[in-house]
Amino acid sequence: MKRLVGVVLFAFFIVVSVNGQEKQTLKFNNNRELKILQFTDTHTNIEKNKRVEVFEYIRKIVELEKPDLVVLTGDIATDGNPARTYDAFEKLFEEENLPWALVLGNHDSQADWNRQQVATYVQGLKNCLNADRADTDGGSNFVLPVYSSDNEKEALLYFMDSQAYSTLEPLVGGWGWFSHNQVEWYRAQSAQFTAQNNGKPFPALAFFHIPLPEYYAAWTNKDAKAVGRRIESECGPEINTGMFAAMVESGDVMGTFVGHDHYNDYIGVQYNIALAYGRVTKPREKRKQPIPGGRMIVLKEGQRAFDTWIRDVNGKKVYECKYPASFVSVRE
Repeated sequence: MKRLVGVVLFAFFIVVSVNGQEKQTLKFNNNRELKILQFTDTHTNIEKNKRVEVFEYIRKIVELEKPDLVVLTGDIATDGNPARTYDAFEKLFEEENLPWALVLGNHDSQADWNRQQVATYVQGLKNCLNADRADTDGGSNFVLPVYSSDNEKEALLYFMDSQAYSTLEPLVGGWGWFSHNQVEWYRAQSAQFTAQNNGKPFPALAFFHIPLPEYYAAWTNKDAKAVGRRIESECGPEINTGMFAAMVESGDVMGTFVGHDHYNDYIGVQYNIALAYGRVTKPREKRKQPIPGGRMIVLKEGQRAFDTWIRDVNGKKVYECKYPASFVSVRE
């Protein structure tokens, strides 16, 4: 009886934010789908009135796609004090009656707030589902279960902080990487949820900002041709701490979704995991940069499958594909 009470209390607290507001529980809709709309790299700064067009872009695409959840995958706010920009996103999604979640990019802690301060602030917003517990490195590591109509867990959404810049300068330069603590955190979360499902991994998706080192291998995989465009080299970390290997071994993650590289929007497959970019959402600055947009991901209840495509701000739908069906040579 005591164990049952503890489980009930835990279930209650995971949907209550730090300020006492009840958070929405994610559920598959009546079509047995969860429609996720990913936006990335808005680089918005309300203090300086920079890139505020993104709010119009996002609203337009949201109204076209009618998602169940919006995810922002980093480099979101560049204000000195980013509260006004995060508040503006909250207002937008409140008006659209949408829950949202975010992960941090390398630019999201370059001003007055560190990563944990940003994480604490956004999860106090009513419609933001972030639930970072500061139980590993970084500032946005959490898992959101997705439930069936009868309140059974059916899928998982991982949100993780891929960090900012190398911590080993000048020996190692470049971008940040998942720490070993984060890799072990993911392994522990995955193992816990798999145990809850009688040893069968839940279908899962993962969202973070900086691409894994394995993204290039997915682009060049001759057994499963990638869908989309690669206009710049992948700006991944110089150090590989094994997050992709952990995902392959754990068996739950079907796909990862990142931003960071503004000119790439492809999805490829490596060792049965889809490695995908979103579509940059900030205003276009150069001709070769893609038209601003977002990536739709439609998760299927009871299946290890999802549909995905890019929707640009002009309403055009491109690069539509299905996982795993569009990648027929994906290794079983």
